[in-house]
Amino acid sequence: MFNSLSGIITGKFPQKLYLDTHGIEWDVTCPDSALENLPDVGCEGRVYVWMQHTDNLMNLYGFASDRDRSLFFDLLKVDGIGPKGAVKIMNNISTDQMVAILENGDLGLLEKVPGVGKKTAAKMLLQLKGKLTLESNTSTGTKKTSSPYADVISALVDMGYDKSKAADAVEKIVGQFSADETFAKAGQSQKEDLIFRRAIVELAN
Repeated sequence: MFNSLSGIITGKFPQKLYLDTHGIEWDVTCPDSALENLPDVGCEGRVYVWMQHTDNLMNLYGFASDRDRSLFFDLLKVDGIGPKGAVKIMNNISTDQMVAILENGDLGLLEKVPGVGKKTAAKMLLQLKGKLTLESNTSTGTKKTSSPYADVISALVDMGYDKSKAADAVEKIVGQFSADETFAKAGQSQKEDLIFRRAIVELAN
């Protein structure tokens, strides 16, 4: 499966992009927010893509960045949101804005996003808050999982813990072990195992 397509942008329309790659013109469904971040018609551009292939149809979805595509994948995890619904949600809101709303648990603001509504907003918060796969560097303070113990944080998130709280717990525990000589001499896997066990206890309190 291909990751992205690069070529000349030959057309831009609402939720639609035409991209020519060496004589093959692709018809790509794109959120309007992504179209704004792609080069103008006649210029060369790169589109990150995902293909939906079923017995009855084949659709190609495109995004201006891998990060935008990751948000799209996260939205697909929510019960009741399909590819077209995810594109509709992303049409009028940037990835950074959506990440900030989800990570802050702002239900009222999420309900106002076109294409969401009360029921879908509640589902999105339940299934995505603290569990987004993409990393955020927004000004709202959402943390990036760039620590040497990112695998521990990911494991805790997989168990259902909030990503921000898991990161805080790991950071706290690492600080507690900073002066421990036995910990300092341990291998990476041993350190991760110890931090993981301590973090579960910390998060359970």
